[in-house]
Amino acid sequence: MNLEGRKIIVNKSSKELSELLKTPENYKGFMPDGLQKFETREDGFKFGLQGMPEIALKIDEVDDQKAVLKSASSSLDFSLTATLNPISENQTEVQMLFEGKFNPFIKMMVEKPLQNFINTLTDKIEAYK
Repeated sequence: MNLEGRKIIVNKSSKELSELLKTPENYKGFMPDGLQKFETREDGFKFGLQGMPEIALKIDEVDDQKAVLKSASSSLDFSLTATLNPISENQTEVQMLFEGKFNPFIKMMVEKPLQNFINTLTDKIEAYK
């Protein structure tokens, strides 16, 4: 299952964004309303949203062109990638991409909440100052 967020322009360089996305604590500011739990770990974070199970993510790879988060649970196989495409010295195009391997029943249950989550992350990153 693949999901895409809309492309946005952020008024930061790709280097500034990659530095921001290397630090687990910084992701708390991008979480949707309804955040009930947020715990940082050395290589990632765990969060819980109202009405959803807790999700643990590890920061797998971050450079000036992308930030890749992967599931920290062996029972769920997915990744969430923020592509960072420099437009100018102080502007970067960002797009969230979700890729997951789910059976059809799970896919049916999670597709809409995941798309909403990606849309909210996109909105929060776009509004980030």
